[in-house]
Amino acid sequence: SPPHGPPFQKSLISNNLSSGLNMCMSGSTTSCEECLLIHPNCAWCSQQDFGRGWMSRCDFFTNLLKRGCENRFIEFPSSRTSILESRPLSSKGSGWTQYDVVQIMPQKISLSLRPGGQTWFGLQVRQVEDYPVDLYYLMDLSLSMKDDLDTIRNLGTKLALEMGKLTSNFRLGFGSFVDKNMSPFSYTADKYQENPCNGYKLFPNCVPTFGFRHILSLTDKVDRFNEEVQKQMVSRNRDAPEGGFDAILQAAVCKEEIGWRKEAYHLLVFATDDVPHLALDGRLGGLVQPHDGRCHLNDKNEYSASTQMDYPSLALLGEKLAENNIFLIFAVTKRLYVIYKDFTALIPGTTVEILDQDSKNVIQLIITAYNNIRSKVELSVWDHPEDLSLSFTATCQDGQPLPGLRKCADLKIGDTVSFNVSVEARSCPPRGTDQSFTIKPVGFKDRLEVSVDYQCDCGCSQTAKSNSSICSSMGTYTCGTCQCEPGYLGARCECQEGDSGSMYLSACREAEGKQICSGRGECSCNQCLCYESEFGKIYGSFCECDDFSCARHKGILCSGHGECHCGECKCHAGYVGDNCNCSTETSTCVSDDGRMCSGRGSCVCGRCQCSEPGAFGDTCEKCPTCPDACGTKRECIECRLFNSGRLADNQTCQRLCKDEIITVEMLKTEDPNAVLCLYKTDDDCVMKFMYSEHASGLSVLTALKEPECSRGPDALMVLLAVVGSILLVGVVLLAVWKLVITIHDHREFARFQSARSRARYEMASNPLYKQPVSTHFVETDFNMFGKSYNGGVH
Repeated sequence: SPPHGPPFQKSLISNNLSSGLNMCMSGSTTSCEECLLIHPNCAWCSQQDFGRGWMSRCDFFTNLLKRGCENRFIEFPSSRTSILESRPLSSKGSGWTQYDVVQIMPQKISLSLRPGGQTWFGLQVRQVEDYPVDLYYLMDLSLSMKDDLDTIRNLGTKLALEMGKLTSNFRLGFGSFVDKNMSPFSYTADKYQENPCNGYKLFPNCVPTFGFRHILSLTDKVDRFNEEVQKQMVSRNRDAPEGGFDAILQAAVCKEEIGWRKEAYHLLVFATDDVPHLALDGRLGGLVQPHDGRCHLNDKNEYSASTQMDYPSLALLGEKLAENNIFLIFAVTKRLYVIYKDFTALIPGTTVEILDQDSKNVIQLIITAYNNIRSKVELSVWDHPEDLSLSFTATCQDGQPLPGLRKCADLKIGDTVSFNVSVEARSCPPRGTDQSFTIKPVGFKDRLEVSVDYQCDCGCSQTAKSNSSICSSMGTYTCGTCQCEPGYLGARCECQEGDSGSMYLSACREAEGKQICSGRGECSCNQCLCYESEFGKIYGSFCECDDFSCARHKGILCSGHGECHCGECKCHAGYVGDNCNCSTETSTCVSDDGRMCSGRGSCVCGRCQCSEPGAFGDTCEKCPTCPDACGTKRECIECRLFNSGRLADNQTCQRLCKDEIITVEMLKTEDPNAVLCLYKTDDDCVMKFMYSEHASGLSVLTALKEPECSRGPDALMVLLAVVGSILLVGVVLLAVWKLVITIHDHREFARFQSARSRARYEMASNPLYKQPVSTHFVETDFNMFGKSYNGGVH
């Protein structure tokens, strides 16, 4: 047994003994079967000579041994678990082992349950790698989806290429829908029968309206998908909602026609740009017959009961999808996200993704949805018997047990998660009734089959002797006691009803001085015959017990979660307390991020008690003054406004971030109850937002439309500015230098001109001035000519 089980039962025994309460002996049990029903810790002694001087053969096991009952005469069955089949988990989903893939362990177990007793068993689940995938693309072909149809005409090749990165065994199929071809859902006049777009100027030609049409069975030939899609044309209906839920149900239940493989993940992609018709909408057209949940495809592969039955309900849709292990992916436009998100809470195994107006992101949408589906494991219970109480404890990747949870998220393919399941039988079913139930992960073919056997009978009853001499030949001796014939009483059937006397009266008093039979019965032949009461049953050796004098909660006995036993509430599994009003279930305390009470409190009686100052909300998720408030809300701002950060994938963001976000150009900080938060983005900008909690309980984030960025200098502009500045300074310096030189030259030239003019004046007008004359004497020798001549020159 897992470690959470047996200590619980032991603590009950010790608590009962320490408090002085022995519920086994407090009732008027007259048979072994009645004793076993009182409490799972009660045992019965069938030893013939046991009980002399004692009032009851029903007691705790240890007490019976102390009182002299031999072990072989004690009837004390206990709940137990037997594993019948347990094949090991697989690691890969394709190849020659494809048809022997095991994703849950064990596969078959048997439970032997004693009413009121608990037993535990564990199971493991693993999503194997490279598991085959069947994807059926179901598309809305109403007129508003024309541009989407154009976009997906070559979807098959691209999708197969991307899915090939995730699985080596991929098949693709295609179907389409519009709506019921009847009023008021479609145009029914004769001129619209062949062409519902007759007279519509924007698009004058389209095919007749149809409910659902299966076009291509699942195949690994993706070219076929492209060929079939390219042949399709849109149609037209009258009202805004579409008949998509009719199509989903047919795609789910028509297994042979669609071609769903048993050994594959089944993905059904539902692409639309409007809301669906739901159950009872068909009455607008006179359809009063509810949907029967069966396949109705004719020889043309069209839904033949479209105009005969109402639209399916959400419950029926969820049942058939789960029954056929189909993951439904809603691919819808942004304005419809909230509506379809609400549908996912009602249909297990369903996810929703936002589709662009022209379906351009459909491939990424499918990949994202597939990864989201493969990242979580959730258990579902089928054919759950009403008298069984089940309690789950999940152990996910962090190794921490999470009581009350049957789901693990944020897993990687190949991860193994564990679950412990506690089972308690509240009562005994009619003899001969075989009970069983099934536990299976949502969307998996694998399952754990659980058969249940109830230990409601005592082994000693099989040796009962009628008209036994031990019972004065007036009763049946069984399990150490006499079951007297009508009209006879006594431990050995030695008295007849109506016999009374003083010798018998003392045996009918609980203690000296107390009333005979507690004032609620008559003493007859050493036994109390308790009165009947309009409030319930009065019982006990001295009529001291009843099943209506227990604590109540809001006027309900034992809060409706337990049974009144001799003034004490015997709580059902999952509830504790004097009046059984305290639930041990903790799933209601788990916040969206998977933490117990958001890490700010503890779960008490199924409700969070917040210990962090300033924290409030059902799961203590609201806390503007907590140190981590800004950090938590920052992740929502990042993913909701900018599709970035840790929660960037759409499914996680929408699951964890449900606050209203208002974007503004400028933040106003007048609200004293609002907290200003800011953080630095990857590009060194600062994002600011206000976090506040309104009186209505709504969390509101008011954020700037864009982060505030101090724009850094442009390198090119700086370079040009520097070069320009250098050139400008150079030009200025040259100009100044030229100016200085020019001015200097002008001054020097003016000075020269002035000196020149002054010199000219002096030469022309000075009377004292005479032109200087130089005289040189030269001796000349004329001997060279034959003569000698001396002369002078003046």
